[in-house]
Amino acid sequence: MLNMQLPSTVQLQPLLYLKNLATTRQVACISLLSLLSLLLGAISPLVQAASPLPVAAKNGMVVTAHHLATQVGVDVLKQGGNAIDAAVAVGYALAVVYPAAGNLGGGGFMTLQLADGRKTFVDFRETAPFAATQDMYLDDKSQVIPKRSTHGYLAAGVPGTVAGLELARTRYGTMSLKQLITPAIHLADKGFTLNQGDVDMLTLATDMFHQDKASAAIFLNHGKPFQPGEHLVQKDLAKSLTLIRQQGSRAFYNGAIGQAIITASQQGGGILSKADFASYQARELAPIACDYRGYQILSAPPPSSGGVVVCEILNILEAYPLKELGYLSAQAVHYQIEAMRHAYADRNNYLGDPSFVTNPVERLLDKTYAAKIRATIQPDQAGDSLAIKPGVSPHDIPTEGTNTTHYSIVDKAGNAVSVTYTLNGWFGAGVTAKNTGILLNNEMDDFTTKRGVPNLFGLVQGSKNAIAPGKRPLSSMSPTIVTRDGKPVMVIGTPGGSRIITVVVHAIINVIDYGMSIQEAVNAPRFHQQWLPETTEVETYALSPDTRKILIGMGHKLGNPQPANHAAGILLGAPSLGGKPIGDNHFYGAIDPRRTTGLAAGY
Repeated sequence: MLNMQLPSTVQLQPLLYLKNLATTRQVACISLLSLLSLLLGAISPLVQAASPLPVAAKNGMVVTAHHLATQVGVDVLKQGGNAIDAAVAVGYALAVVYPAAGNLGGGGFMTLQLADGRKTFVDFRETAPFAATQDMYLDDKSQVIPKRSTHGYLAAGVPGTVAGLELARTRYGTMSLKQLITPAIHLADKGFTLNQGDVDMLTLATDMFHQDKASAAIFLNHGKPFQPGEHLVQKDLAKSLTLIRQQGSRAFYNGAIGQAIITASQQGGGILSKADFASYQARELAPIACDYRGYQILSAPPPSSGGVVVCEILNILEAYPLKELGYLSAQAVHYQIEAMRHAYADRNNYLGDPSFVTNPVERLLDKTYAAKIRATIQPDQAGDSLAIKPGVSPHDIPTEGTNTTHYSIVDKAGNAVSVTYTLNGWFGAGVTAKNTGILLNNEMDDFTTKRGVPNLFGLVQGSKNAIAPGKRPLSSMSPTIVTRDGKPVMVIGTPGGSRIITVVVHAIINVIDYGMSIQEAVNAPRFHQQWLPETTEVETYALSPDTRKILIGMGHKLGNPQPANHAAGILLGAPSLGGKPIGDNHFYGAIDPRRTTGLAAGY
């Protein structure tokens, strides 16, 4: 029979696919028997839609949102560095080649599973400036002032990336800062050639660049958008990176770089101060851990909601026979939507920075609590979000972006690193501190600017995430590592704002419950429910018309998809759990095809 690779939509809508196929020349070489076999395979619940094989390697794997950053990470591994060294080098490189989310002016999280069995988590989330106040984005009538928490210097929190990368390197890395940051300096100083994906990303912010002279000087080509094949050079950023190479994090928090950012903030109406930078510290925390069908999930603790909500969703789903119900069957999708709905209600009302609030993590992760939630889920009826927890129905929900970036790395010794970091919105607050080349974040919007009013990602949050000086805003970033018998088997994460959590959940259940390869799990269509708004976002082709009809009959409100995520995953041992290795390769990497700049590569 003819050997063909089919898109993931085939298993969902086989008749439509065959109708389209019949219009191509391919149909001429397919026998009637082949067509029948193809149709039967496509509709069988036991047959997975074909995807390209994941990238295989023997000694280590790096998966990032930009091909140049991936190559930097692979080079570090080849030079004898460990996964933490590679993660630091990639972090600095992405600040150059992926300016929409890679950053020195933002922050993020790093989950680590070390080869010796130690597990830890590095929190380098941004903090609110000391001059911040709970009502700083409200007018005299207590109404939210549009764009004040998302655009310009007043939207910026104190950046944490440099401190976080240095903490990880000095405690768990093996190479010098000079070795790890030099590739990024070269990319900034000499520049790199833009491909179509790079240009598409920059074009998203053309209007924003025009509003900030320092940004326009870098990210516009004489006032016009860059074109594929042109060269992006960032001399000021190269100088900032060189200062960090010479002086370490002091250059950023107690030196010339920090002072330049503070000056720009003060001149631009912001409130960043010398005390904010001098007092900033990244910190190590214990990761969130839970068990799912014999696997241990390690993920981000508060101030990220990611690990708690990922685990709460999985705890609820664990008692449902997802495999037997069938991939993307109406019943399986219904249970997943309801688990998401309940977990996000808890996320938005109970979680915040642990330095400021008490998080009921133990209760939320208790499997008995999950059982109580399951008892409220009707098998044939959608839940009512407002009945789960009183809230204000959101209005004028902004479009959610994929304004973060994630990378996954594993080395030959078994060290695994999962990193998600961000500027929050695409290109952050849209302002670049003069003479630094550093874009600043708009992370203050991740706080509850006003209870009951949605943020940039449509999240309606509670008082535990209210703005306070020195506080870290609640996040959805979920850098995750899945282990078994103390060894890493999967590394996964994604950008996507509030949708990060559900993408990670989809990837985990696709691998564990449905037996997909890591590439199939990353490619597979997704849906997302976050309590409020009640509408569940559904990717195109995720659900067949019949499945949609059943779900709508249950009372579900199904909406359009938001912009694409860019998940990055690694599976160890074989392309799928329980599968066979390809040759002597041990590492299998998958980059999301929804965007075109990323790369999975190993050696």
